[in-house]
Amino acid sequence: MTRSRPGNPKARTLGAELRKAREEAGIGVRELARILGCAHAWVTRSEAGTRVVTTEDVTAIAVALGVPGAERERLVELAREDGGPDWLRTGIPGVHQDLATLIQYERTASAIVEVAPLVIPGLLQTPDYTRAVLVDCSPSELETRAAMRAARRDILGKRKAPTFEALILESVLTAPLIAAEAMVDQYRHLQKIADLDNVTIRVIPTQPPRWMPAHSGQFMLFEFPKAPPLVHLEHLGFAAFLTSPGVVATYVDAVSTLRDASMSPEDSMEFIAACIARVEENAQ
Repeated sequence: MTRSRPGNPKARTLGAELRKAREEAGIGVRELARILGCAHAWVTRSEAGTRVVTTEDVTAIAVALGVPGAERERLVELAREDGGPDWLRTGIPGVHQDLATLIQYERTASAIVEVAPLVIPGLLQTPDYTRAVLVDCSPSELETRAAMRAARRDILGKRKAPTFEALILESVLTAPLIAAEAMVDQYRHLQKIADLDNVTIRVIPTQPPRWMPAHSGQFMLFEFPKAPPLVHLEHLGFAAFLTSPGVVATYVDAVSTLRDASMSPEDSMEFIAACIARVEENAQ
């Protein structure tokens, strides 16, 4: 078993889960530290994933927060998991640990790049688009996940927001997954959010036809002020968090290649405007 190290994806995920449990309990960092008889920095570092949290630590924190038995056991089991550098979570992407981890990464990142060869990036989606791509959910789960994704979008407009760059394959915009009227709303949302100083949208042309790294699948590259970069992959039945330097470097190179192949931000906005005009013309 790979020994868990501070700052790796599993440590950050577990920390995000502990922070979520504390906030749901309505207890502050200093109050929890007082209950546990420790320094408040211990709690802060545990939640940030910058210290190794043991199963005993998790049990003590969960008991102090009044976490129910089944949820406490889930957190303890997470603490037991192998925390290797390329950590894979099975299950439905975006639920439980995966969602908590993404929210934590988005809160603390200095820069995010998402390569989108199939669908509009989650941070740029309208509610109608989100519902269209979450077809594998039950009705109640769908609304919960759609609301949480909408809340995640707010990170882009905050005072200390990360820079966000979306590299979107042309076919995502020209062969949309939703009805024309809803897609026009999505196009206009892209235009609006691209006005933010920290957001850049680039369209990757598909003509002339050629293979590009985007064809290998959707991914997000995160950079942090005081931690090494990492890559997040999300597929139908699992999510993976990659931090091995050589693997991350491959994705960094892929971003550079795709950026060079993309339209400029200005040309990308003109392309999206043309998409709107085409849809509206066809509707007449």
